[in-house]
Amino acid sequence: MIPEGVMSSIEFQMSLLLFVALAGYLLASRINQSAVIGEILVGLIVGPSVLGLVTYTDFVSSIAHLGAIILLFVIGFEFNIRDIFNLKYGIIAVFGVIIPWIGGYATSLLFGFDMQSAFFVGTALTATSIAITANVLREINQLQSDAAKAIIGAAVIDDVLSLMALAITEDMVSGTFTPEGILIVFLKAIGFMVIFGLLGVSVISRALIKLDHSSIAEKYPEFIFITAMMIAFFYAMVADLVGLSGIVGAFLAGVSMESVGLRHSRDFKEGAEYLQIIFASIFFVSLGVLVDIHALTFEGVIFMLVLSIIAILTKVIGCALPSKLLGMDTRDSLIVGFGMSPRGEVAMIVALIGLTAGTIGQDIYAGIVFMSLLTTISTPIIYRNWFYRKSLPAYQV
Repeated sequence: MIPEGVMSSIEFQMSLLLFVALAGYLLASRINQSAVIGEILVGLIVGPSVLGLVTYTDFVSSIAHLGAIILLFVIGFEFNIRDIFNLKYGIIAVFGVIIPWIGGYATSLLFGFDMQSAFFVGTALTATSIAITANVLREINQLQSDAAKAIIGAAVIDDVLSLMALAITEDMVSGTFTPEGILIVFLKAIGFMVIFGLLGVSVISRALIKLDHSSIAEKYPEFIFITAMMIAFFYAMVADLVGLSGIVGAFLAGVSMESVGLRHSRDFKEGAEYLQIIFASIFFVSLGVLVDIHALTFEGVIFMLVLSIIAILTKVIGCALPSKLLGMDTRDSLIVGFGMSPRGEVAMIVALIGLTAGTIGQDIYAGIVFMSLLTTISTPIIYRNWFYRKSLPAYQV
């Protein structure tokens, strides 16, 4: 019997979470799927749904959040600032928010839920979890494709629009809605992205290169790595303060440092990669741990399945159709559509806000959480077994 004090220790919990992550890799290898799928499924097995060995504690939540931030910081290294501020991606994002919102709202009314609940379900469907798709594209070496750039660029703008949808929903439910308040939310989000994007490219990246030639960097080669990580978390913090997801801030920090080349210091990009391997694994495990199948009733299962189908279809239609009209071929348009489908932790957070406020009940909350899990799992499976099957190495097929 393991003493309770040991089981609650940070050392034991980290060891257990990483053991579970390794089991996820083994499962993924067995079923020839992305490591993300394996980690989420094993998280589901060890979580409250099956074995109950791991629960979504504050510690797990904090480590998972850390993993998502580091993951998006690393992914940002693959992108140029021009890849984000592109009008085409903005158009894709707008349709990718409006159509899913209508789909979620209409589905809720069809199942007999009230208008306030329908507002929250619609808002949950607007979100896109950039971390899931970006990591899968990274695994299969497709981050530099036109489709990947469209997904990442649209998903960042999607985060701003989803934030506005959530603000509107909360204000309408509480009766405090004003156009001025929504305008302020929008301006803060756009202002952050423009100001901190330009600051990163024109000031911070140059400062890091200068710092690399300083005596302190020559004496302590790890100095730049610590500085870069500090900036990543600072960007994430400011993004949180303006109402955006912290992972958008971390991504913007990574994009800002994309062109930084070092001569004397240790490669901070390589260092961040090692951190990402550890903490992002726990993030993906946590998505499975978040889910509890015992919360679902028979009616809830039907609602969850229908909502999941609507969630995928509305994102595919809402993002693939404008992509096609903007000049992409059919295959890349569908890649964008399915790539924008994962709702991940973003939809779960929206659902939690609605549940805490008493606007939605446990049945809707459970339906949204499972919808989020199913849409998260579907994209890696579709990518690896449909769109990118021929481009994968033989041992990964």
